[in-house]
Amino acid sequence: MERAAPRTLLVVPLLLATLAAVLLGPVRPCAGAPAMSSGEEKWGYVAIRPQAKMFWWLYPSKKPSVQPLVLWLQGGPGASGTGFGNFEEIGPLDVNLQPRNTTWLAAASLLFVDNPVGTGYSYVTYQDAYARNISTVATDMRVLLAGFFAEAKEFQTVPFYIFSESYGGKMAAAISLELLKAINNKEIACAFRGVALGDSWISPLDSVLTWGPYLHATSLLDKPGLQLVMEAANAVKEAYDAGQYANATRLWSLAEDVISSYTNGVNFYNILTQDSTNHYVDTSATQPRKRPLAKLYQTHVGHLQQAELSELMNGAIRKKLAMIPDDVQWGGQSEDVFSNMAADFMKPVIGMVDELLASGVNVTVYNGQLDLIVDTLGQESWVQKMKWPGLDAFNELRWSPLSLVSSDNVAYHKSYGNFTFYWILKAGHMVPLDQGNTALELLRRVTGQESLLREH
Repeated sequence: MERAAPRTLLVVPLLLATLAAVLLGPVRPCAGAPAMSSGEEKWGYVAIRPQAKMFWWLYPSKKPSVQPLVLWLQGGPGASGTGFGNFEEIGPLDVNLQPRNTTWLAAASLLFVDNPVGTGYSYVTYQDAYARNISTVATDMRVLLAGFFAEAKEFQTVPFYIFSESYGGKMAAAISLELLKAINNKEIACAFRGVALGDSWISPLDSVLTWGPYLHATSLLDKPGLQLVMEAANAVKEAYDAGQYANATRLWSLAEDVISSYTNGVNFYNILTQDSTNHYVDTSATQPRKRPLAKLYQTHVGHLQQAELSELMNGAIRKKLAMIPDDVQWGGQSEDVFSNMAADFMKPVIGMVDELLASGVNVTVYNGQLDLIVDTLGQESWVQKMKWPGLDAFNELRWSPLSLVSSDNVAYHKSYGNFTFYWILKAGHMVPLDQGNTALELLRRVTGQESLLREH
């Protein structure tokens, strides 16, 4: 549910425009994709198909030839990386255009992309141009990255990593495989080094089936409540096992309703808080047939486009970018992005992770302790289903606690070969938002830089 806009928003557009001029730099010309030059933000569109264009935004670090380049993939599908990931999580400025002390720009150049097409500033001009499965999402990103690296030749030899969150992790697995193919075919020149899957929707069924045990173990369900949640989760499994993926998505929504009702609205993104958007469960037979899907969209995408961020992206930032088409509103097509992917939601990509490991790609999984929608129990469950030859050796290892300077444990980790798992403490679904310092040092550690996140 979007927060009510405060009365002070009457002067926000003027204030944001002023702040944007001071903090964000001059407006760029909008004649196609801007020319790339070291040390300055750049952005542009890539034509994915005649009816679909994808938007990217690059922030070079202070040492772009030395520090890695990180592509950030938001979840949803339909949530905007240029918006939420940038201004709410890891970008140089927060939603109030104030400097972020834990920006990932301190350790890497950042590439935000609004994907799938229709997300954020990306757009389609024809309904059939939306992606409907993870395969199309991956091939679309392949086109985007080919265009980007052809334009930004100075980044072709810089270590390149993909970091992701939520459904973005599912997309990241598929995109990483597609990128490997393009590199091997010499269609894209880049130094791809690894992928990080943060609180990622890799195996949806494993998440759904562990919601009940996780909530019960954390005193948010009693045994009768656990039974009800497991009944709802098993209904999802039955539909999934029957290959009824769209129905499994609908039943996933109903399982969330059961949890929301029994827990008095536990926040699926941080179990220590409540979420008012989940309190009301309408069982009226007069509700539209697609209501479960619309509810899922509002819960998992709509809440990332609240009034303050939407005002910024459709106001000062739009003015700064100076190339967004007049008929394109930031976030205006995101619900269509979400609904077009409905039949793909519950399909796992564990096999893709196996393929990445077999190809020698460094794969990192990290998960917030307090996340429910992609709980750590579910992540651990799908990891055990991998066919990766190193799994037994990984399982035999004892995890190691990690801490920052002068702090208690902030995480645990275990690593074998090219696979690493991080358990992030006191964080929910959005690790950079909840534990900014830990997330920044995790970035440094994953990308092979000197990090304050150390074993003890």
